[in-house]
Amino acid sequence: MSLPVVSVICICFNHEDFVQQAINSVLNQTYKNIELIVINNGSSDNSHDVITKIANKNPSIKYIQFTELVSSTKAFNYGFKQCKGTYLIDLSADDILLENCIEKQVNFFTKQTDNVGLIFGNAFNINEYGMRTKPYFEVDKQNKVTDLLLHKTNYLRLLSGGIIMCSVASMITRNHFELLKGYNEELFFEDLDYWLRLSRLYEIKFLDDFLVEKRFLENSLGNQFHKNDEFSRKINKSIRQIYSESILRNRSNIENQALLKRIHYSMQQCLKNKQWVEFLKFSLVELKCRIRLF
Repeated sequence: MSLPVVSVICICFNHEDFVQQAINSVLNQTYKNIELIVINNGSSDNSHDVITKIANKNPSIKYIQFTELVSSTKAFNYGFKQCKGTYLIDLSADDILLENCIEKQVNFFTKQTDNVGLIFGNAFNINEYGMRTKPYFEVDKQNKVTDLLLHKTNYLRLLSGGIIMCSVASMITRNHFELLKGYNEELFFEDLDYWLRLSRLYEIKFLDDFLVEKRFLENSLGNQFHKNDEFSRKINKSIRQIYSESILRNRSNIENQALLKRIHYSMQQCLKNKQWVEFLKFSLVELKCRIRLF
C-alpha cells in the first residue's frame, strides 16, 4: 500500500536566517512521500538567494517567488493550487519540524474517521537562537499535556480563546480544505478563521506528542497584536471579520457568550495599547453579539 502524499507549503517572509533550517527539517523527515513547496512572499532580505541555493541542490523542491508581499492566506492558497497532497502542512519558514513529525501525524490521521479534518500536537517553543524555552502546551513529567480538554477541542472551545491552538503543529486534509474553499483571502492571517469554520462542521483531534519547534521572534505575527501601528490595525480588522462571521455562525447563547468573552479581551488590548478607534470598532461588534443573546 502506497503512502499518501503530504504537501508541505513553506511560506517565507524575510526569514533568511531560518529558512534553510525549516527546509532541511522537511527534507530530513523519516516519512518520505513528501512534496515541498517553498513560497518566498516578497522578502526584502537575502531569502531568495538562500532558497535558490537549496532548491538547486534539491530539484524536487517547487520554488515560487512573489515580488511583493501578499497575505499569508493568499500565498498558501496559491501554493495549494500547485500541490497534490492528500494531507497539507502550513509551515512558516522560521519554524522547524521534528524529524518524525510527519510520520506521527500521518499514522495518527489514518486512524481517524473521515469526519476529522484537522489534527494538531504540541510544540517546543524556541527563541531566535534555536534554544528551547518551554513547551507550547504545559506537560507533566511524562511529557503529556496537563490540559486534558485539548483532547476535546471543538468549536465552543476555540471561540472561548486561550492557549488551545497550535497551528504550527497541525496537519489538515486536502478534502476538507477544498470543501471549505481554502483560506479566506480577505484575512491577514489564516489559522483562527479556518479552525472555527472547520470545527463548526467537522472534528479536530489532538495528538499528545511533540511535533515541531515553534520560534518566537520580536517581529512575529503574535507580537504585532500588542502594537499600535498599521500592521496591527490590519490584524485587528481580520479579527473583527472573524468575530462578525462567528456571530452569524453561532447556534446558542453559550457560544455567543464565549465569543463575547473573546471580544472583550480584544477591546481590553485596544485600551491597553491606546488604540481608541480600534476599540470603538470592536465595541460595535460586541453590540451585534450582545443583541444575539436576546
